[in-house]
Amino acid sequence: MGNTQLLIIDPQNDFCDIPGAALPVTGANADMQRTAQLVRRLGGKLDAIHVTLDSHNPMDIAHPGWWKNAAGESPAPFTLVSVADVDGGVWQARDPKQQAASLAYVKALAERGRYQLIIWPEHCLIGSWGHGVHAELFAALGDWARAELKLVNYVSKGTNPLTEHYSAIQAEVPSADDDATQVNAALVGHLAQADTILVAGEALSHCVASTVRDLADQLGADNVAKLVLLTDCTSPVTGFEAQGQRFIEEMLARGMRVATSRDIAI
Repeated sequence: MGNTQLLIIDPQNDFCDIPGAALPVTGANADMQRTAQLVRRLGGKLDAIHVTLDSHNPMDIAHPGWWKNAAGESPAPFTLVSVADVDGGVWQARDPKQQAASLAYVKALAERGRYQLIIWPEHCLIGSWGHGVHAELFAALGDWARAELKLVNYVSKGTNPLTEHYSAIQAEVPSADDDATQVNAALVGHLAQADTILVAGEALSHCVASTVRDLADQLGADNVAKLVLLTDCTSPVTGFEAQGQRFIEEMLARGMRVATSRDIAI
């Protein structure tokens, strides 16, 4: 049977399409219900469960309050911020002391070429209801821990306000003076022991895509086939459906497998 581990990426209230969510992903509530059902059905065969938690403060480079225009207004959620915008003063860091670092960040993003800075609504604020795990899934995880006498491995990401942290493996632009933004060797080490890594979570187009790509890079080409994306346990951000589909096609070409939570057997 081998070692099977479940990686659940950001299954948090703020990403679920439920009342009160700050950044709801259409379909996420049902995704998390199916993930909970999978934990209950296959829990005895899971050697480990890892849950990543997007974890932010109000002041964050991808939140509106970080930036202002000449009139002192913050950008609306889902505004794209380019190097030219920051270099030309269209958007400036509200704190002048952060202007140089903010410009350096958008330049580094452009050089990497994976994402452009997008302003999100404040979400997953540490200590808030939105930061918490979807209730039905949280109950299933607790029951699994009690039944199997194991700990759910909760992994925080996103606390550094000067870099985005879509991927649970490393920040979009790692900081040399913040280990939390660099490769999470402990998480990679745990997952490397698995023969099968089931992947669920939100959102397909962003945090799931970034995490799986980075994890595949860390595991190496010969081990990408360990990854099994549970396609009915993840959904893209509205408007980014094509981005999510490109990710799936890219990773299938690299050797990742796909399955549904109902069909998977271990």
